[in-house]
Amino acid sequence: MDILTLLAQGIEQNASDLHLSVGLPPLLRLDGQLQVLDLPILSNEQIEQWIFAMMTEQQQQCFLQHQELDFAFTSKLPARFRVNVFQQQRGIAAAFRFIPRKIPALATLNVSPALHKICDYKDGLVLITGPTGSGKTTTLAAILNQINQTCAQHIITIEDPIEFIYKPQKSLINQREIHVHTDNFNNALRAALREDPDIILIGELRDLETIRLALTAAETGHLVLASLHAISATKALNRIIDIFPTEEKAIVSTLLADILRMVVAQLLSPKIGGGRVMAQEILLCNDAVRNLIRENKSAQIYSLMQTNVKLGMCTMAENLAVLRQKKIIAEYK
Repeated sequence: MDILTLLAQGIEQNASDLHLSVGLPPLLRLDGQLQVLDLPILSNEQIEQWIFAMMTEQQQQCFLQHQELDFAFTSKLPARFRVNVFQQQRGIAAAFRFIPRKIPALATLNVSPALHKICDYKDGLVLITGPTGSGKTTTLAAILNQINQTCAQHIITIEDPIEFIYKPQKSLINQREIHVHTDNFNNALRAALREDPDIILIGELRDLETIRLALTAAETGHLVLASLHAISATKALNRIIDIFPTEEKAIVSTLLADILRMVVAQLLSPKIGGGRVMAQEILLCNDAVRNLIRENKSAQIYSLMQTNVKLGMCTMAENLAVLRQKKIIAEYK
């Protein structure tokens, strides 16, 4: 047994993740559920040997110093892997996220037609939200690649680590990885504003300063695409506003109302017969939504989404109901 064999098995079974943890056999996440493989228990030495062989010397030193590390791994296998390695009570552990080498077309992801409008936006902020493992990175990659195929734009991505690799077509794409090409998101974002971008992709909005700079970039004539951990469109808006100090919230609400273009909240739901399908909640920022954001009445946005279906808005409950009606996913028990 070796790590490439385990990763190849995961690709063959269409797994989303591989988990290694001392004292347990390897585990694969299949259709959202963890499954233990019928293999020997892993030792600390074995996992460490596998992981350190994937790292550069700099990454090894960083892991030994901080006890955790994110990095990307490429091999002869037909996928890339985002790896998080960390120390835990029994020893070393690692989680591998499987990343296809080919970026999926937006039309193949069961996304709302509203997402195709993003390719026409010239500025503003688009948020793709959802829990961990809900396909946010894949959706962003599909959107960006569609722009790449149809528009002549300068696109800068800031990621930790780089996941999908883009081949510039009509667009110029420069991908920057945290700790490899820049020290942190904030430095990269500040620099991006001087690098003549049309579009900036931020792998994740993590903290106050990153969010502040993302809003500034969107305000100054750039299209900013970013992911955020939130389970609904309204919670995403609240999270952005609530991270600011009390004295700034009113100003931020006004700014957000002006620059926001779309919020997409998504999850992957188990399909009947196996596999998973994307379900999405779509919030489009029209005048009514902007007024509610400015007035700090985000709780009322949900009802606007329910009554503006013709404009392309949709709640998660409505989308799940449609998938159940089409017998793509099962009814709740």
